[in-house]
Amino acid sequence: MPVGTFAIVLLAALAHAGWNLASKFKRGDTILFVGAYTVGSAILCAPLAVWFAAAGIQPITPTLIGASAVSAALHAGYSLALQAGYDRAAFGVVYPVARGSGPLLSMGVAVAVLGERIGWTSAVGGLLVVGGILVVAGDPRKMRGGDARGGLLWGVMTGIAIAAYTLWDAHAVGRLDLAPESYYAGTLLFQCAMLTPGILRRRTRVRTTLRTDWRPIILIAVLSPLAYILVLTAMQDSPVALVAPLRESSIVIGSLVAWRLFDEHDLGRRVIGAVIVLAGIVVIGL
Repeated sequence: MPVGTFAIVLLAALAHAGWNLASKFKRGDTILFVGAYTVGSAILCAPLAVWFAAAGIQPITPTLIGASAVSAALHAGYSLALQAGYDRAAFGVVYPVARGSGPLLSMGVAVAVLGERIGWTSAVGGLLVVGGILVVAGDPRKMRGGDARGGLLWGVMTGIAIAAYTLWDAHAVGRLDLAPESYYAGTLLFQCAMLTPGILRRRTRVRTTLRTDWRPIILIAVLSPLAYILVLTAMQDSPVALVAPLRESSIVIGSLVAWRLFDEHDLGRRVIGAVIVLAGIVVIGL
């Protein structure tokens, strides 16, 4: 992987950890919260897509519209699953499980369905990631009840959504050759349309949500599209089997900050698990 692409993915990981941490500070309705930051992101990205179309860089074609619609459905499912997990379980469990299982599933589908080849180093890296996830999540014998089990389940569900949109989006910008900025702007606009019915049913609480959660909404509206447009740009030139796991270096940041900000316990275990996951990511990248 080129050094420039490597740096882009790491910057995306930092932005991703930042907006996920902001999500944990949400206090209002989940649908309205997700809808608010999605609309904010669309407002920021749509003018860029219009300019790309006017300049002839990325015309608005049926392919762009269709691919964006599919991506929107996958991203909407991801956002709702992630936020539901944060509402019901510890950030330090949901976040690393989601971000660790996503690239593993992406790699598995890439090998089984897309015919990509993975060497022994990637297999070893995958095992390290799984081991690190289990360490961060806690003792499996205690997962029959309590926060750890719920965090594990929501994390895996979110990871499935991550794998689905990662593979589709890599196909869109890689094989369909769609411009990342225009493609993601279209995805956001379709997400806004999908979330509109839920927002309208809760319209009496919109002002309360905006007043209560305006800070995390603004942060996510800026950092979320920044993080993913950087990832899409990287996937234009590098295999998804490398980009997907590398961007999960955000797990290290998220696990440690969760301990510091949210008073989540077992720092030693979290650090060990984060280091194991990071080691797996590095090995997969090799």
